Amino acid sequence: MSDKASSAPYFLGVDGGGTGCRARIEDGAGTVLGQGLSGPATTRLGIDEAWASIARAFDAAIEEAGLTAADIGSIHAGIGLAGIGRKGALAALKAIKHPFASIAFVSDGEGACLGAHSGRDGAIVIAGTGSIGLGLVEGRQLRVGGYGFPISDEGSGAYLGLKAMQLALRAHDGREQKTALLSEILQRFQNDPMEAVAWMDRASATDYATFAPMVLRHADQGDAVARRIVQGAAGHIDTLIRTLFEKGSPRVCLLGGLASPLEPWLAPDVRRSLKPIDGDAVSGAIILARRAICQH
Repeated sequence: MSDKASSAPYFLGVDGGGTGCRARIEDGAGTVLGQGLSGPATTRLGIDEAWASIARAFDAAIEEAGLTAADIGSIHAGIGLAGIGRKGALAALKAIKHPFASIAFVSDGEGACLGAHSGRDGAIVIAGTGSIGLGLVEGRQLRVGGYGFPISDEGSGAYLGLKAMQLALRAHDGREQKTALLSEILQRFQNDPMEAVAWMDRASATDYATFAPMVLRHADQGDAVARRIVQGAAGHIDTLIRTLFEKGSPRVCLLGGLASPLEPWLAPDVRRSLKPIDGDAVSGAIILARRAICQH
């Protein structure tokens, strides 16, 4: 490669989440040159662990792009990372040595928001294992909910699972009608509430969320209790979306694993107000990387 080619800027975007890490490299024209994947990248695993996962993903992308050592110095990197709000996390990440022309960090949610609206003002509601509303409007950061399960994350997969467990135990006592959904949950615990108690002592939000597909399936089949739980969850998501509009967001997207199954249950006016996403969280991280050039 000539000197001219190696000094052209490249843009690396990384989305580091609790389930996995994705990286993508583009040239100045936005052509994808290489991609990479690795395992979970969240500060909950520790900064070193998170950075190792990020590095595995971007190394794979750099290799696929066929970039030389000289090219690597022309890469501007943007990294969206789960759990970046944890005390001391950002300072620790910024202290890590890297080979790039520049590097910028944001939360994984902020990266997703940048990608969803092509870097313009807007907000997102993420409905997955947890739930949160996030937005960027005129330099202000908006946040609604997402403080963690069980005290927050209303309308999430974990919320669906928790409600189903509560009602299943009531049904066992005769305080609630025992529908097909509640019977199926009780059977998982050999119809023994003490089995459910033992499970609860060790269960995480992710464990509760494993019941979400079951709740949604029964709701679609007309189970009265499942419908009530899903309607309750949809009501919470409605509120997150409406609140972001009230706080000044010009547009809102719904994303996450529960976005598609919950959308039909949302209020009609809320469904009409949603817009599809422009790009993913990696696109958002690349937008962040491109901004470094504008700031120079």
